[in-house]
Amino acid sequence: MPYGDDATTQYVGVDDLVTHAAEEPPPYDAFAHLYRDQQPAAAPTGPTVVVPEPEQQAAPVPAPRSAGRGASILKSSALMAAGTLVSRLTGFVRTLVIAAAIGVATLGDSYAVAMVLPTMIYILTVGGGLNSVFVPLLVRAMKDDEDGGTAFANRLLTLVMVILGGIVTLTVIAAPLLVRMMSTKIADNPATFDVAVTFARYCLPTIFFMGVHVVMGQILNARGKFGAMMWTPVLNNIVVIFTFGMFIWVYGSYGTTNMDATTISPEGIQLLGIGTLLGLAVQSIAMLPYLREAGFKFRLRFDWRGHGLGHAAKLAKWTFFFVLANQAGLIVVTQLATWAGSEADKLGFQGTGITAYNNALLIWQMPQAIITVSVMAAVLPRISRAAHDGDSPAVRDDISYGLRTSAVAIVPAAFAFLALGVPMCSLLYAGTGTDSARNIGFILMAFGIGLIPFSVQYVVLRGFYAFEDTRTPFYNTVIVAAVNAAASAACFVVLPSRWAVVGMAFSYGLAYAVGVGVAVRRLRTRLGGDLDGKRITRTYARLTGACVPAALAAGVAVYGITRTLGSGASGSLVSLIVGGALLIGIFYIAAKRMRIEEMTAMVGMVRGRLGR
Repeated sequence: MPYGDDATTQYVGVDDLVTHAAEEPPPYDAFAHLYRDQQPAAAPTGPTVVVPEPEQQAAPVPAPRSAGRGASILKSSALMAAGTLVSRLTGFVRTLVIAAAIGVATLGDSYAVAMVLPTMIYILTVGGGLNSVFVPLLVRAMKDDEDGGTAFANRLLTLVMVILGGIVTLTVIAAPLLVRMMSTKIADNPATFDVAVTFARYCLPTIFFMGVHVVMGQILNARGKFGAMMWTPVLNNIVVIFTFGMFIWVYGSYGTTNMDATTISPEGIQLLGIGTLLGLAVQSIAMLPYLREAGFKFRLRFDWRGHGLGHAAKLAKWTFFFVLANQAGLIVVTQLATWAGSEADKLGFQGTGITAYNNALLIWQMPQAIITVSVMAAVLPRISRAAHDGDSPAVRDDISYGLRTSAVAIVPAAFAFLALGVPMCSLLYAGTGTDSARNIGFILMAFGIGLIPFSVQYVVLRGFYAFEDTRTPFYNTVIVAAVNAAASAACFVVLPSRWAVVGMAFSYGLAYAVGVGVAVRRLRTRLGGDLDGKRITRTYARLTGACVPAALAAGVAVYGITRTLGSGASGSLVSLIVGGALLIGIFYIAAKRMRIEEMTAMVGMVRGRLGR
């Protein structure tokens, strides 16, 4: 995905759970803290004391059923989750079509490296700062500036467009050097190298459209409009799906052509390259109607001095180093994965290189993008306001909310990947061949449990960004990148080439587990020693306890079915249905018996939405 830890969605909506004050004592509400500023007459129940205004003291009002700002956050989460779910689903279709068109061997690796380059360069140059620094600044400009932050947003958008235009020019010229930096193994093969460079020169201009799309999305987010940034990527996916579908229609699928760098035609490369670039362009242009609807009018503004952009640049300095460390780790993994994949391909093991790694990573990141990113994207402006006002307890409550709410889906998803990774990928990537699809499944299994620390890390770092602290996330990312690179290198050296990338996938989650330990301690200190740790730990421990027997039962069922029916598409489908049903059923029963509060609240919300 083009936006790093980002890529970026939430499904929460529990406003119907708020009870009337006159009713009998309500059951525990895991999300009550979100409504504290909408209940001025309610007695405070936690460390945050809300002092009512005098006129509110005179006439106490029962807690409203519709929870104002809290309900708005939750509705925004649901809208963003829906958009990201559709985006990710179409993204899966896009990945499947790409794999069907050019495979997951050397030609697929060439395209994958070309696609990684613009993402990496965009995040390294301006993307990191845009994603983490400018939301709080845009919110503050809306609050403090007489024009509601419009001039600041126009200056920012103009500056980003100028910078990205220059970056695109330089990178297109330097494309051969960039491809060599990403993979010496590709660079050593002249035919593969030429194809990768050509792909890269079509893909690198997408840097401009990535940046424009993100700035427009941040402007809308600061104005409380969250849907556009989640829905417009669907257009990008549709364009790319159509492009690769046309490629298959003209040239045939990879399963019939076994096309590689020596047999693909220049017209075929041109078709794929133009379609990839057009997808990002359409995605960015589609933001304009949303901006007009929000009342924002774009005008070029070159008066950048003295308007807070220098302060933003200082904040973004550490974010740049943050991303630099992260991308250094990515380069190491890309180099090692393409090398290992090339060696394994020579031995007859396809689907073991960087393309397989990226395909498994896309599936693995989907729950985090749908759940965690959505929750925190909608809550981040609120956390930023609380941090600006020095309200550390409010920041703590919202961080705790993000961690506990996202865990309801993240923890089961992690165990599902561990138990069902092979049949899931065998079914999704059946067009690449049975062995290739199974190899992608093994990589997904190795990613599995690492989804939990990966999601936790994302939430915790939002706390530092709310306080405009970008230095701490940098140091944390250096640790994560170093552990990832070192563990991946060890896997490359120790494991056979066909299993090296599987080890690298496990290393990714291991690195985030180390990073979470460091980040949590630092955030706890920043918040005065309290991060609601006992409550958070209890939620994760109970969810894990419910998932372990469910995953074991599902794994045994998958093993037995694949041994009987084989690992083809039909056997994988039956395995996925039976294993998935066992996992969901056992998890639900165990979670219900454990009385996991957030799980109970979520089930109640779903039943309420369904009218039951």
